[in-house]
Amino acid sequence: MEHFELIVIGTGPAGEKAAVKAAYFGHRVAIIERRKPFGGAEVNTGTLPSKTLKETSLFFSGKYEKGLYGIDRDLKREASIADFMFRKNHVCAVAAQEIEENLRRHGVTTYMGEASFQDPHTIVIRGDKEEKISGDNIMIATGSYPYHPPNFPFDGTRVHDSDTILNIDHVPQSLCIVGAGVIGCEYATIFSTMGTKVTLVNMKERILPFVDREIANDLVIQMKEAEIDILLQHNIADCKVPKTENDPITVTLDTGKKIEVDMFLFAAGRSGNIQSLHCEKIGLQLGKRETILVDAQYRTNISHIYAVGDVIGFPALASTSMEQGRIAVAHIFQTSDLEHLPHNFPFGIYTVPEVSMVGVTEEAAAEQGLDYCVGKARYADMARGMILGAKSGMLKLIFHKEELTTIGVHIIGHIACELIHYGVLLVEEKKTVYDIIGQVFNYPTLHDLYKYAAYDGLSTFTGHRVKP
Repeated sequence: MEHFELIVIGTGPAGEKAAVKAAYFGHRVAIIERRKPFGGAEVNTGTLPSKTLKETSLFFSGKYEKGLYGIDRDLKREASIADFMFRKNHVCAVAAQEIEENLRRHGVTTYMGEASFQDPHTIVIRGDKEEKISGDNIMIATGSYPYHPPNFPFDGTRVHDSDTILNIDHVPQSLCIVGAGVIGCEYATIFSTMGTKVTLVNMKERILPFVDREIANDLVIQMKEAEIDILLQHNIADCKVPKTENDPITVTLDTGKKIEVDMFLFAAGRSGNIQSLHCEKIGLQLGKRETILVDAQYRTNISHIYAVGDVIGFPALASTSMEQGRIAVAHIFQTSDLEHLPHNFPFGIYTVPEVSMVGVTEEAAAEQGLDYCVGKARYADMARGMILGAKSGMLKLIFHKEELTTIGVHIIGHIACELIHYGVLLVEEKKTVYDIIGQVFNYPTLHDLYKYAAYDGLSTFTGHRVKP
């Protein structure tokens, strides 16, 4: 039986980065993946495919110039599903190949098959043949899968979850989406941009409840302008799929209202992907929705077993998952280079338009009793925004009134998920609005939003009025 210093289960962003880092520091590492392509949800069902689909939908909608992505866009013909999926499939295939090559280049031993615990140090791998390997340390990075309520007839053809929706063979004329979290809002705007009539149903009174309310409300306005029907504080009572494909699905709300659509997408929650591991056999402690409980170093209740990424729940971002894997390896092998995630890290929501944020929302600042001020700047008022033809978009700064330190940055608009990174630096390093004003940015760029928001914030109270 082969023995390793570290066994990693899963080749998603957390697993790959952990395995590569441990191997880089000279340790003997094995990684297990149950099926190809490598990359977990990052490559196959989430991060890259959905974001690539978003960019392709923008291209075909006419918001990008001809020739982007190497596709010959012909305004005289209707885009087919093959057009929409071409770039997605290409990007994901290349990314999976790069992950596999990265593992090989670092000398990580790869096993194909489904992993399960025989005991706390021994993993059984069931693939083409059954194998067993042992490890001093084991890291679970198996990701998550979409939650399936029992009352929905999921078939992967017309009734979808957030995984199967990426494998459709045609663009639906109409789509009902349940859940107005990140996944639901992203797909609502993506499919709307592709020309689908979208109805978004959410049981809560607002979308994206963790996002600054003003920004979320702005997104709602733009979604409605895109003719997305948003039904808040509603639930689904029934979903009936007809026997013939040409007949519509009938979705019945708890109010009795009926909606007829071509397709249905349930996008309200995911569960930890641990069923095949037999965690109960070794006494691993679990949380809600099949997640694994860990401490600040991502160690489980069994001292040599770690868990990282979506399988431990929030924040379940590819960006944070990568760092969790690296941080766990740092603690396992005492590399002394990473102790913990930064206190402040960005959230990126790839809707149309994009939304991104770091730090506290205005609602949180008020609830915490902070003495704060707000500064805003709009894309349409920036020279770069005018060049782009921006009619909407906003950057919102939140800062302490006395110290003038930045405690929150919230952006909605073009490349918001790129622009936020300067905001991360501001919040993490407690930079003041004067630090922002004192910076020199290329001109014209959208980074001017930061300066104008800082000037706007300073002008809201006496004693710090500055003319831009």
